[in-house]
Amino acid sequence: MTQNVVLSGTGLFTPEHSISNQELIASYNAYADKFNQENAAEIEAGTIIAKPHSSAEFVEKASGIKSRYIYEKNGVLDINRMRPIIAERSDDQISNQAEMAVAAAKEAMLAANKTAQDIDAVIVSCAYVQRSYPAIAIEVQAELGIQGFGFDMLVACSAATFGMHRAYEMIKAETARCVLVINPELVSPQINYTDRDSHFIFGDVATAVVLEAEETVTSDNAYNVLSTKAFTQFSSNIRSNHGYLNYANDTDPYGPDKLFHQEGRKVFKDVCPLAAEHIREHLSKHDLGPDNLRRWWLHQANINMNTLISKRLLGREASLEEAPIVLDRYANTASAGSVIAFHLYNTDLVSGDFGILCSFGAGYSIGSLLVQKR
Repeated sequence: MTQNVVLSGTGLFTPEHSISNQELIASYNAYADKFNQENAAEIEAGTIIAKPHSSAEFVEKASGIKSRYIYEKNGVLDINRMRPIIAERSDDQISNQAEMAVAAAKEAMLAANKTAQDIDAVIVSCAYVQRSYPAIAIEVQAELGIQGFGFDMLVACSAATFGMHRAYEMIKAETARCVLVINPELVSPQINYTDRDSHFIFGDVATAVVLEAEETVTSDNAYNVLSTKAFTQFSSNIRSNHGYLNYANDTDPYGPDKLFHQEGRKVFKDVCPLAAEHIREHLSKHDLGPDNLRRWWLHQANINMNTLISKRLLGREASLEEAPIVLDRYANTASAGSVIAFHLYNTDLVSGDFGILCSFGAGYSIGSLLVQKR
């Protein structure tokens, strides 16, 4: 008999610091003025491009973002630094990402009525990990006192859904009964805060979910996972080139081309139709259509992308009740966005209601889970 899989609990860690659009733009504009003044001769000669000013209104209109949470605010708004100051920790201290992950995991385990003894595996799946090894997941496993095993995954902005896919498959295969999937998105160190077009996009956060076999569920608020669907298609339109080979390349490991960068217009044009068709195909496998969904927990990258995707599927703009938005206060949190939306907006659904979690991003990659309230 095939084991049914249930999403039985979620957790959310939100950093204590936040940065508003107004704060971020004031810092960026001051930096641009300083840059332009220091490079006036080269700008006049045409060998360097002047830094343009930005505005809080531009950011909100372009993205829907009003503010973002950040793991460490100190340093980001300093026009002589323009990056966070995060003190290095010794090998015997808990890592920054593990610390975030543990906080989200404890909340998810509490929601699912699970203890460390109930968890068989830990998956840490996110856009970046702060070291290559040992795995952050194994560190989290040790911190929580979980037996079994753990491993890390990197699938950019689809990491959360892809991590849940692996958990789903492990439970289906009966190689695990209960899996903890965590997304500690510490993205701020990879942001180029001197770039007008991308400095406002991301925020830091950690999310966690518990997936388990149906027979062990004790949570009062749980969802049957009906199926998963994954898609990847190679593209360099969203890219981060920072890695261990920088040391051998003799290049600046923190240069603008090594940090997050994208061709935003191309991404918008390419990904929106791909994501809409992905969702449509996923639903059709269950003889469902977009109108059968009570809730859409979509990737929180850009309000205009989500609006266009819902219009393609529904023939109209989805309401905030149908497709809740969290990026206005959280910004783009890489893979965690759809999980934040689910965490904050799922308790009002009633038994039998359908919903879909869907994320999309670099790769290109798209992942979705079709769920039904128990």
